[in-house]
Amino acid sequence: MKAVVYSQHGLPITDARSLYDAQVDQPVPGPRDLLVKIRAISVNPVDTKVRAGSPTDQPRIVGWDAVGTVEAIGADVTLFQPGDTVYYAGSITRPGSYAEYGLVDERIAGRKPATLSDADAAALPLTSLTAWELLFDRLGVPEGGGDGASLLIIGAAGGVGSILTQLARRLTKLRVIGTASRPETGDWIRELGAHDVIDHSRPLLEGLRGIGVPHVEYVASLTHTDEHYAQIVEALAPQGRLGVIDDPDTLDVVPLKRKAASLHWELMFTRSLFETKDMARQHEILNRVAGLIDDGVLRTTTGEHFGTINAANLRRAHALIESGRSRGKIVLEGF
Repeated sequence: MKAVVYSQHGLPITDARSLYDAQVDQPVPGPRDLLVKIRAISVNPVDTKVRAGSPTDQPRIVGWDAVGTVEAIGADVTLFQPGDTVYYAGSITRPGSYAEYGLVDERIAGRKPATLSDADAAALPLTSLTAWELLFDRLGVPEGGGDGASLLIIGAAGGVGSILTQLARRLTKLRVIGTASRPETGDWIRELGAHDVIDHSRPLLEGLRGIGVPHVEYVASLTHTDEHYAQIVEALAPQGRLGVIDDPDTLDVVPLKRKAASLHWELMFTRSLFETKDMARQHEILNRVAGLIDDGVLRTTTGEHFGTINAANLRRAHALIESGRSRGKIVLEGF
C-alpha cells in the first residue's frame, strides 16, 4: 500500500528525505482492531515532533487523525462492522495515518459525523479528544457548570484551542477568554465563540485587566507554557486550576503552592498507551462530538485543505505547523 514515511529523524522539513512516498505492507487486524481504508487525514503538531525527534530503525508512518471505511474487523470487535465510516486519532505506539490503510482499536474510534465531508471530519479527532479531556476530565469543569468563573485559553486559534473554545462556550457557563497575536486569528477565535480575545505577545495580566478580569479560575495553556508561566501563576485565582498540553523543558510547580493552585497534564494518547480501564471513554467522546456536530452545536475546525495525501503536500503542512502560523487544522484527502 502507499504510505508517507520518514527514516531519519531531525532532518529539516525542506529536505525531501524528511518525509517521502513509499510502498509498505498492508497491516492485519488484531482481535479488537479495525482495518480502515483511509480517505482523509489531518496534521497535528505531534506529527512534526515525532518526525523531528523520534529515531527509527525502519521507515515509520506518522500522523494519527484519520477518516475512513472499515474494511475488516478483528475477532473480538463488537462496536463496528465492515462498511462503517469512522474517525479516530489512533495510538502513538502504532503506525500512523499517512497511509492507504490503518489499524485502530475499536475502543478509540467513533462514528464519523454524518453532516461533514471526510476532510472536515478528519480535522476533529485528536483535538476534540484533547480538548474534551482537558476541560472535563482534567480541569474538572462540569458540563453546564462554571457560572461566574473564567477560562483563559492560551493559543486559542490552534487546533486544540479551536475546539476547546467551542466546547467551553457551548457546553459550560464559563467566560471564555482566548489569546491570539494576529488580527485574523483573533477574529477566528471570536467566530468560534470566545467572549474576549487578548494578545499573548503582550503581558497576559495587562490584557486581562483591559477586559476587567483580575484573575481566572481556569487556564488551558496549549503552547509556549514556559514563556507565559510566571504570568499564568499571577493570573490564576486562589485554588485555580492550570491545564497543560505542550512540552516545556521544565515546569516548576512550587510557585503554585501559595495559591493552592493545581496542575493538570493532558495527553490524549495516555488511555491507549496504557490501555486504561476507561479506554473506551474515547469512543464515547468521539460519538458525542459527532452528535454535537450533526446537531449544529459544534463546527469543524478545518483551516486549510492541502490537497491529496502525498509527501510533498505533507512537507508543506509540517512546514506551516512548525512556523507557528497555522490557524485551525490542515487536512488532506485521497491518494
